[in-house]
Amino acid sequence: MAVEEEGLRVFQSVRIKIGEAKNLPSYPGPNKMRDCYCTVNLDQEEVFRTKIVEKSLCPFYGEDFYCEIPRSFRHLSFYIFDRDVFRRDSIIGKVAIQKEDLQSYHNRDTWFQLQHVDADSEVQGKVHLELRLSEVITDSGVVCHKLAARIFECQGLPIVNGQCDPYATVTLAGPFRSEAKKTKVKKKTNNPHFDEVFYFEVTRPCSYSKKSHFDFEEEDVDKLEIRVDLWNASNLKFGDEFLGELRIPLKVLRHSSSYEAWYFLQPRDNGGKSLKPDDLGSLRLNVVYTEDHVFSSEYYSPLRDLLLKSADVEPVSASAAHILGEVCRDKQEAAIPLVRLLLHYGRVVPFISAIASAEVKRTQDPNTIFRGNSLTSKCIDETMKLAGMHYLHVTLKPTIEEICQSHKSCEIDPVKLKDGENLESNMESLRQYVDRIFTDITKSGVSCPTVMCDIFFSLREAAAKRFQDDLDVRYTAVSSFIFLRFFAPAILSPNLFQLTPHHTDPQTSRTLTLISKTIQTLGSLSKSKSASFKESYMATFYEFFNEQKYADAVKNFLDLISSSGRRDPKSIEQPILLKEGFMIKRAQGRKRFGMKNFKKRWFRLTNHEFTYQKSKGDQPLCSIPIESILAVERLEEESFRMKNMFQVIQPERALYIQANNCVEAKDWIDILTKVSQCNQKRLTVYHPSAYLNGHWLCCRASSDTAVGCTPCTGGLPANIQLDIDGDRETERIYSLFNLYMGKLEKMQEACGSKSVYDGPEQEEYSTFIIDDPQETYKTLKQVIAGVGTLEQEHAQYRRDKFKKTRYGSQEHPIGDKSFQNYIRQQSEISTHSI
Repeated sequence: MAVEEEGLRVFQSVRIKIGEAKNLPSYPGPNKMRDCYCTVNLDQEEVFRTKIVEKSLCPFYGEDFYCEIPRSFRHLSFYIFDRDVFRRDSIIGKVAIQKEDLQSYHNRDTWFQLQHVDADSEVQGKVHLELRLSEVITDSGVVCHKLAARIFECQGLPIVNGQCDPYATVTLAGPFRSEAKKTKVKKKTNNPHFDEVFYFEVTRPCSYSKKSHFDFEEEDVDKLEIRVDLWNASNLKFGDEFLGELRIPLKVLRHSSSYEAWYFLQPRDNGGKSLKPDDLGSLRLNVVYTEDHVFSSEYYSPLRDLLLKSADVEPVSASAAHILGEVCRDKQEAAIPLVRLLLHYGRVVPFISAIASAEVKRTQDPNTIFRGNSLTSKCIDETMKLAGMHYLHVTLKPTIEEICQSHKSCEIDPVKLKDGENLESNMESLRQYVDRIFTDITKSGVSCPTVMCDIFFSLREAAAKRFQDDLDVRYTAVSSFIFLRFFAPAILSPNLFQLTPHHTDPQTSRTLTLISKTIQTLGSLSKSKSASFKESYMATFYEFFNEQKYADAVKNFLDLISSSGRRDPKSIEQPILLKEGFMIKRAQGRKRFGMKNFKKRWFRLTNHEFTYQKSKGDQPLCSIPIESILAVERLEEESFRMKNMFQVIQPERALYIQANNCVEAKDWIDILTKVSQCNQKRLTVYHPSAYLNGHWLCCRASSDTAVGCTPCTGGLPANIQLDIDGDRETERIYSLFNLYMGKLEKMQEACGSKSVYDGPEQEEYSTFIIDDPQETYKTLKQVIAGVGTLEQEHAQYRRDKFKKTRYGSQEHPIGDKSFQNYIRQQSEISTHSI
C-alpha cells in the first residue's frame, strides 16, 4: 500500500529472517527449559508469530517473513515469549530497532541482545498540544499571567493487556511548585480526542512592570516546564499503567505568546533499570527494509524502454538488463526486479531465451549446463516463484499437509533409528510418500503455467542445438530447473514456499529431506543413480525406483511441459484457493446489540466465492459469490472503536470484518478487491463508517440504502497471480544502477580497453562479460544518462520536501529522530552545494 505524496508514491516493505535465540534465562523450576516463540511487531502491533520451540533455552526458528508495511511506524520490534499453559504467556525480552537504524543492519546476520520489557520501553504514540500565555488583570488591579495548556488528541498509544482507557495529566512544574490537572478518561481507544484546556497562574516577581508584551526573566524561563503524562486507567490492584510523557520548557514561549505542535511521547527520565546486556540472551536476525519513492510513469520511460528492448539487442550481453546482472554484487538482487518488470510487460520469455542461448554457447560440458548461479538461472528461478506458486500449491500442498499431520517415522538410516522403530516399516512409509509425490508431479504437466512452458521450450531447443550428440541434454536442461530448483526445494523447505505456515518439526523435516533427495535424483535422469548418493542407506532405498517406468514418466512429463505451442487446458471452473484464515466478523442482520454480535470465524476465499465457517473444514455458514461483491473498503475506527476493520459490500448489506493486524487487513482488502475487480456492478461511492442507531455515522443519512458519501479507492490489477507495479520495479532497478554506478563506469573503461588494445584483459576487467565493446559502451552511456536524470528528479523532490516540511507537524512530530537526521543531511547537502 503506497502513501501518496504530491505526485509520488512511497512504498515500505520488510523481509526478515528470524534465525535463533541463545542463552535465554532458565525457567525458575526443576525443568529449567522453556517453550518459546518469537513475534514480529510494528511498534506494538503483532504482524507475525513463529512456531513454538519446546524445551529449549537456545531455540532455532529458521523462519522467513515478508510484508508490505501499510502505515508509518517508529520501531520494528521482536518479542520472545515463554508459553504458559495456565496463564498469560510471559515476555522474556525484546529487540527494538528504530526505523532510522534499519539500514545499518541491511541484509546481514546480526546478533541482538534482548532487552527488558517495562512501561518505559513500551512507550509509543504522539500528542497534539497547544500552549498560550496571556496577561490577566485581577479585581485588585494586579497584573498576572495565565498559561493555557490545551491537549487536543493523542494517536497510536500502546495497548496494555488488550485494552486502552487513556487519560492525561498536565503539570506546571518548577523548583518550588507542582500543579497538576487531569483530563477525562476516554474508554476503549488508543486514539483519544480530549480537546480540554487547563489554566495555570504564572507568578511574577515584584519588580515586574507592565510592558507591551510579556517578557520572561531568564532564570524563570529555565525553571518552569509543562509536563504531560499519559496513563491507562486500570482496574487492577497495581494502579494505572504509564503510557508516556513529554516535557516542554516554557522558554518556547519567549518569541511568541502561543505555541502549538505535535510531540512524540517519551519514556520517563529515570525509566529502565541498569541490567547487564547479556542477562536475557540474544536473538539472530537478518532484516531487509526497503522504502521506494516512485514517480509517475513518464519519468521512467527512457530507462524502462531501454530495459524492455534487452531481448532484441545483439549480442544480449550488450543489453541494459544483462549489464544490470553484471554490475550487481549478487545476481539475485538484479533478477528480482528485472523479472517482475519483464513479466509485467510480457517480455520475460524472449529475454530469458536470449540469455539462456548465450550461456549455453559458453558451456563446454553438457553435464554442467545451467548448474551455476548465473543471471539466467536466477531469472528462471524468480519466474518460477512468481508464475508457478499456485501450480506448486495445487501439485504438492495436499500431500505435504498429510505428511506434516501424520507424523509417521520414515527414518532409514540404521544409525538414527529410535528404539522400537522398524527399518522395513519406515522404508515402506517413505516409499509410499515418494511414490505419491512423484505421481503428483509427473501427472501435473497440463497445469504447468504457460510462461514456464515457453521458457522450458527455449532451454530444450538451445541445449539440443548446442550438444547434438547428447540425446539426454534436452531433458536435463529442463529438469535442472523444474526438479532441482522448483519441486525439490519446495519439498525440503515447504514454509519458504507457503506450503506450511512454519518451519516443520525435526522428524517431519527429516522425512521431507529424504523425499526431496529421492525426487531430485529421479528427476535428474543420471546414468548411475545409486552411485549419486553418498549415503549407503539412500543407495539401498533407491533400488525401489530403478525401474524404467520412473525414467519414462519423467521424460513424458518433461516433454509435455517443454513442448512448442503448448497451452494450459486447465478448466477455469476449477476453484482456486486464494487466502484463508481466522478473523472476527459482525453479524449481517439489522439487530444491533454491540459486542456480542462479533464472532471469530474461519474465512476462505476462492476465485468463485468468499465464505466463512466456525472452524477450518466445517460447512460454510455463509457464502458470498464473487460477483455479488460490489466493493471492499476500510471501515473507520469510530464505527465500533475497533482497529483493522474493513467491509465487504453486497447488494443488500455490508459484512464488517476485523483482521488480526494492519498487514493482514491490507492483504485481505487487496486480494478481495482484485478478485472482484471485473464485477460489472461495482460501486463508485461507499460509506466509510457503519450504519448504527438509524443513521450512517459518516454522513448522518437516515436511510440504510442511501448512496455512499465517499469515492471508492482506485482499482487494482485483476490478475491475482501476478500483481506487479512496473514503475516500482523500474525505480528499484534505477536504485541498483545508482548504487553500482562505480561498476558501470569501470565497465565503460573495460569496453574502451578491449576496443583499443584487443589483447589480454586487465584483471580488474575480467569479471565482466563483454562480447561487443562498442555496442556495450553505447548501452552503458544510455543507462548512465537515464540514471542521472532520475537522480536529479529525486534530488529536486528532496529539496522541495525539505522546504515545505514543518518540524512539529502531525507527519513529523517533535522527537522524530529520522526527520532530524533528514534535516541534518539536507542542511549538509545545501551547504555543500553553496
